[in-house]
Amino acid sequence: MASSATPARWRDLASPTLAPRAALVVLGVWLNAADALVTATIMPSVAHDLGGAAYYGWAVAFYLTGSILAGASTGQLSHRLGLRAAMIIAAAAYAAGCALSAASPSIETFLLGRIVQGVGAGWLVGFCYVAIGVVFPEALWARMFGATAGVWGIASILGPLVGGLFASAGFWRGAFWLFAGQGILFAFACAALLPGGGPGDAEVRPLAWRTLSILAAGITLIAAADVIGGVWLPVVLLALGMALLVVAARINARPRERLLPPDAARPGSVAGAGYAMIFAMEVATVVITVYEAAILQSVYRVSPLVAGYVVSVIAIGWTAAAMLVSSQPEHRHGALIVIGASVILAGCILMAAALGRWPIVWIVAAGAIIGVGFGLSWSLVTGRILHALPQQYRAIGSAAVPTTQLIGGAVGAAAAGAVANLLGLAQAFTPDHARAAGPWLFGAFIPVAALGVLAAVRLTRGAPVAASL
Repeated sequence: MASSATPARWRDLASPTLAPRAALVVLGVWLNAADALVTATIMPSVAHDLGGAAYYGWAVAFYLTGSILAGASTGQLSHRLGLRAAMIIAAAAYAAGCALSAASPSIETFLLGRIVQGVGAGWLVGFCYVAIGVVFPEALWARMFGATAGVWGIASILGPLVGGLFASAGFWRGAFWLFAGQGILFAFACAALLPGGGPGDAEVRPLAWRTLSILAAGITLIAAADVIGGVWLPVVLLALGMALLVVAARINARPRERLLPPDAARPGSVAGAGYAMIFAMEVATVVITVYEAAILQSVYRVSPLVAGYVVSVIAIGWTAAAMLVSSQPEHRHGALIVIGASVILAGCILMAAALGRWPIVWIVAAGAIIGVGFGLSWSLVTGRILHALPQQYRAIGSAAVPTTQLIGGAVGAAAAGAVANLLGLAQAFTPDHARAAGPWLFGAFIPVAALGVLAAVRLTRGAPVAASL
């Protein structure tokens, strides 16, 4: 019994049995974590070669939609197929999507590859978290979750480097071939290192196919507004897409169609306000991932590598601020959430004002401010949501946090493309046009960030966090 009380140490993961498996989990998370920054860095090169300037938003939105659809099915697949087989299938799907994007002769084929890649990545991340609970002793779970969190910080440094080097060499396809190779390597490692059984006999919820289908249809309609000509038809598609999102939220209230907790669609509740804040801030800021690197390369004439690192400033600011708030006492959490949301809003305003008009140092500062805002508030919002939910909904409530982020990112990417289309960027991504349209494109999402601040205020004015929890 005495040994069980011994605290887990990092070096415990270095055993001959656990070290290769820990490296496997880290690689699986890396394949997803690096995607956003790599893709943001090389998309201008993709658009130049394939004529896809009108599809910037689609490249992100379709990837995230595929991740949402896959993520909802990870529990069932790991139980039905066993963890090893499920991980191999996920890695194969990811590698196939990367290869399809790399070999694409047209933008349509490239986008199809992005969907398949998103499905594979969504499965990979979900199965990696399942693997932590199955393969590693419970005492090491916190260490493994800490290691996976660190992967995102590493991705913020290496992602722009990988994308920038390939884009600068005029070989953007090489970035996708590189990740396809990593996916294949991951599949072989899974076959050698993982157990063949399932993760246990726990009950698995039925898939919320109706909710997922309506959600995917809504995101697709919003994305379609990106490439449809005219003024009124894109507006109609945007309205229909948003209406389908509302329908999906209402269907989610049915027990067998529940992708999110019941309170997720009730912004007046504490948990609903938390999810609303997460959704709004993701919608408001994903435009940076989609368009900032392209505008920097076009207007400021920086290299893809430099543009990628400017985009990654958000992740660096996020990580630094998150470390600062991790030890803050509970009575300060509410203030930090509101301050963080307000800082995000301030960063979005500065970004819209600076992009294309002011020196690049102001754009770097805006990205850092936005990242700090996320770092100050994000983990605390998750805690508030879970404490506000009844015990029976906390498991689904925890899983719903990244799902809400993905949904917000997909909707925001699709909406960013639609706004860019209305501003004419899809037709002429010239330096002069990008300089004139950029502030309006980024400014269009400031009201959404303001709604995120209101949701943060509502979240912190709800029932206080129970001390016993």
